[in-house]
Amino acid sequence: MLDVTVIEDPEAAAVSLDPVRARLLAELAGAPASAAMLAGRVGLPRQKVNYHLKTLERHGLVELAGERRKGNVTERLMRATAASYVISPAALPAVQPDPDRFRDQLSARWLLAVGARLVRDVGTLISGAAKARRRLATYALDGEVRFASAADRAAFVQELTAGVSALIRKYDAPGTEGGRDHRIVVALHPTVKADPHPVAVDRSTATPEPDQ
Repeated sequence: MLDVTVIEDPEAAAVSLDPVRARLLAELAGAPASAAMLAGRVGLPRQKVNYHLKTLERHGLVELAGERRKGNVTERLMRATAASYVISPAALPAVQPDPDRFRDQLSARWLLAVGARLVRDVGTLISGAAKARRRLATYALDGEVRFASAADRAAFVQELTAGVSALIRKYDAPGTEGGRDHRIVVALHPTVKADPHPVAVDRSTATPEPDQ
């Protein structure tokens, strides 16, 4: 089982978003189970669960983990192909975000578009590397910093930009034979904290918040 996989196919994305199938995926990410075992957990007839499992299997979201005899019946034990799933913007090609349409480094929506492209591109690279049976060379830096003030945050962004730009100028070798282009993404955003007491919002009257 993979830690995470990216769903690029539109039909597979639609299948995974069905509430019942999403619940089955969550159950099967924990441990293999048969349709009969899952039926009791999700409160559906075994035949209906089996139908959903076959649909998930057809789209590569679950796979056969083994079989076992139970009386005169052979039960198929299924498992999720990944512990978690991410739907790529490639699943909605006509409306996927394009960061090149506008470039505003202080826009939260531009950051979202860059993140969406990152998911799409890495998902494509993972698929290609898996088919070629090769390792994919990637790197990510993840951390948190607490700024004492907005001025400190602005100064940090300035120094970060200058430092990364200097590294790019130092190592960039355009036109080098045998070289390979790499994309660099450095992101900074406020840490999202879980709200222990979420407040319901009436979306019919709520107004959108501007970028911060």
